[in-house]
Amino acid sequence: MWAGFPHPDRTEDIPLLVKKAVIPAAGLGTRFLPVTKAVPKELLPIVDKPSIQYIVEEAVAAGIEDAIFVVSSGKDAILDHFDYIYEIEETLRQRGNEELLKRVERLRDLVSIVSVRQKRPLGLGHAILTAKDVVGEEPFAVMLGDDLVDAEVPCIKQMMNIFARTHLAVVAVMRVPKADVHRYGIVKGRPEGARMIRVEEMVEKPPVDEAPSDLAIIGRYILPPDIFPILGRTTPGRGGEIQITDALSTLAREKGVIAYEFEGDRYDAGDKLGFLQANVVFGLRQREIGPRLEKFLRALLREK
Repeated sequence: MWAGFPHPDRTEDIPLLVKKAVIPAAGLGTRFLPVTKAVPKELLPIVDKPSIQYIVEEAVAAGIEDAIFVVSSGKDAILDHFDYIYEIEETLRQRGNEELLKRVERLRDLVSIVSVRQKRPLGLGHAILTAKDVVGEEPFAVMLGDDLVDAEVPCIKQMMNIFARTHLAVVAVMRVPKADVHRYGIVKGRPEGARMIRVEEMVEKPPVDEAPSDLAIIGRYILPPDIFPILGRTTPGRGGEIQITDALSTLAREKGVIAYEFEGDRYDAGDKLGFLQANVVFGLRQREIGPRLEKFLRALLREK
């Protein structure tokens, strides 16, 4: 299974139309306080890599060339993680730790990075709008740092292939238990091809008895530049924030939106349980610690 860069593209040869990814990283990470007082939640480690590195590696594996980070005050450490830091590289070089040095060097060469500042916490829709001038008039991906998708073909690449065929906005969805629909944006629509739903309506975090389906939106989007003027006129919704679901509902009526049931397993690294689950899954795959971790977990289960 694919679990980070690099990964060979196993899909058919489809012209690449998406070159940029917007990666919102301005949130406060309150669910992980107090550690996020000092460390951005996007840098919390999944085994030995921060969650946001998995997102960037997924983008690179899909052929994306430019990562646009939307950050807020106190998030400079995210940019530093992908930058050249002389002291670290020189220390590794002097110690002859060539393997680790190559990993660090590859990290800073992964992708071209630009950052823009979201000065006020006005929601995901506003964060995406903040990147308008850098994105320009071309389709782009949006990838949330909380959502890790473990898939044979990178999730965002699956969606890029759908976009290449339809030239419609694509949102990633998965089915969730009915009791959990209030935690997500939920899609209503009609089937239109394998794993594809033509969106008729999107509702942000509806009450259980008002949810139009069990199809929940996760943090992967392919959007056309048409979304920017729509976001610009979208009024604040739930929580006083500009909701991307509201803007996408408008786009669905005006142009069309496809919801795609991606192939793969999703872990919510912004949730404590999802964060721990991701660490276990990715930890078990590592040759260095995987066998010992499995032994520990089996022993723990026997004790219980």
